[in-house]
Amino acid sequence: MFTFSNILFLVTVGLLLLGGLLSVLTFGRPRLSIISGFTSAAAASLAGVALGLSVLIGGQQVNLVLPWALVDNSLSFAVGPLAGFFIIVISVVSLAVSIFSFGYAAEYAGKHNVGLMGLLYNLFILAMICLTASGNSLLFLFFWELMALTSYLLVVFEHGDSRVRQAGFIYVVMTHLGTMFIVLAFLLLYREAGSFNFARYAAVGPGLPVALKTTIFLLVTVGFGTKAGIIPLHIWLPKAHPAAPGNVSALMSGVMLKTAIYGFIKIVFDVLGGGPAWWGVLILVLGVISALLGVMYALMEHDIKRLLAYHSVENIGIILLGLGASLIFLAYGNRALAMLGLAAALFHVFNHAVFKALLFLGAGSVHVATRTRDMEKMGGLLKRMPWTGFFFLIGSISISALPPFNGFVSEYLTFQSLLQLASAHLGPALSVLGPVAGAGLALTGALAAACFVKAFGIQFLAMPRSSNAERAREVAVSMRLGMGLLALICFVAGVMPASVTRLLDPVTRALLGVSTTPALGGYRWLQAAASPGGGPKVAPLALLLVLTIVTFVLYMFNRLYGKGMAVRRTETWNCGTDLAPNMEYTATAFSKPIRIIFKRIFLPQREIETDYVLKPYFTAEIRYRGSIKPVFEDALYRPTTRWFVKLSDKIRLLQSGSIHLYLAYIFVTLVVLLVFAR
Repeated sequence: MFTFSNILFLVTVGLLLLGGLLSVLTFGRPRLSIISGFTSAAAASLAGVALGLSVLIGGQQVNLVLPWALVDNSLSFAVGPLAGFFIIVISVVSLAVSIFSFGYAAEYAGKHNVGLMGLLYNLFILAMICLTASGNSLLFLFFWELMALTSYLLVVFEHGDSRVRQAGFIYVVMTHLGTMFIVLAFLLLYREAGSFNFARYAAVGPGLPVALKTTIFLLVTVGFGTKAGIIPLHIWLPKAHPAAPGNVSALMSGVMLKTAIYGFIKIVFDVLGGGPAWWGVLILVLGVISALLGVMYALMEHDIKRLLAYHSVENIGIILLGLGASLIFLAYGNRALAMLGLAAALFHVFNHAVFKALLFLGAGSVHVATRTRDMEKMGGLLKRMPWTGFFFLIGSISISALPPFNGFVSEYLTFQSLLQLASAHLGPALSVLGPVAGAGLALTGALAAACFVKAFGIQFLAMPRSSNAERAREVAVSMRLGMGLLALICFVAGVMPASVTRLLDPVTRALLGVSTTPALGGYRWLQAAASPGGGPKVAPLALLLVLTIVTFVLYMFNRLYGKGMAVRRTETWNCGTDLAPNMEYTATAFSKPIRIIFKRIFLPQREIETDYVLKPYFTAEIRYRGSIKPVFEDALYRPTTRWFVKLSDKIRLLQSGSIHLYLAYIFVTLVVLLVFAR
């Protein structure tokens, strides 16, 4: 049936396929390849936004059955409210990144195959949209693997660097380990439902035995948690994101991680219908750990893209805080407060997608201009790249959850859902857990603000620390437009959050049977109440008005009563010597107090090498190297890898070279399968 929503879905998919095809066919003419590939991607993203809005506001869901059958005649696409919301998130970010890519991809022309980049880029977006639209688990897994394959090839796009190849290898191994757990969960659901359709899963899921539901919950937590990058399953993320091109990093961090959140919500909320309260406690604890450790490790980084990658771990943790609180309330039958936690998580899904993509695009712009990701080699870029600096500042304020930008709103809602655990009379343990998790979120916000003071200040302020930073110039207009679009959304979603909460209403009604309107105070203002019946509220538009008035009053007071009406500009006094870049605060010096405070977590290591003119009295040079111990790699992944290598050496004995023995293996396998099938 060709409804408007069905047509929009087909147009979105068709444009992405066309863009990939045109891009690879015109690879011999790089400029034409870039224009055709990214124009189609931008047009498809616009169609995707329209598709999501038609589902959430127009109420027209997508239902498309493919003209061929597989296993149980159930290959279909079905876009409901949850999928529609995530398609909007994917499409909004993809639109801005596609615009940015016109200028960014031109940097690769003549050095790499931009036609291949365009093909993989379009297929990557196609896979993310189609997996959220999949009506059955087989299609979901097909597009999940397509997403993994295309993102891997984009990560290793600059494969001449051995570090890039290593990052790609770790990424592809971890993503397929996660997929293994997801496949097991789907097989368990198939055994009970007799179908691969998500609709059949949802019909039988709530009635499954608690032990089976718990097994499926744990499998999807590990499977989707690996892709989302929750700690300790995160090790691929700070390696793969920096290795990928800047536009790809923005998509991976901004929206690819959110497909894992989509999968988790789809199975745990929609299919299983929630579970025991300890499910929510587990997710809440994982969220607190991921948020705190993510931002702490980010503070130690001086590679700007690795810093942003760790902040993805942090923000996935914040999303899990909302989901954990929602699962706890759902276990106790309080769907109104469960809605508040789910709405907070989904709002932060949107916000993180926007401001993290903006920050990665800013980092990509800085890398293009300076040819480095090391913040210690930057400095003074605000005078040379004012637009990039301005947009990066907006992203920094947003991710630090400061008003009037969007990160403040979703973190405020998350605080509300956590504090409700203390007052909802759910038992002493949860009454303590809620405020403790809220304190963890508050500490996370403070550390995030400190981190982005460092990130912005070291990159854009003071004097250039290298010749490349000295020669940096503003990036192309298309790159600025892409960043500007995301910066505008950060502002609009912050002062007019109803533009997002209105889209959440159909989602919460579909999953929980509760509208967002009672708790969020309507759509004219976001008045996030402590409970649906009332309580403390905040109105961002009113807050913006107050901040504007206060700023104006302070400005006028300074003009009228400040000492000296004119501003004098003179050189900074430095005891009679000229200022030099080596006198500035470094990123290492800025973060050292944090490293000292949390040294039990970071386990810092340092090496000092000293050269002398006359030992030990006259020093010629001191070289200092500092690092933090990779705890998870040393304690978990390296021992596991060694164990698997030893196991593989023993299994290799099975390869005797005898055809008779191989036939025996096949025979035994068939017998076991037949017994299992009975």
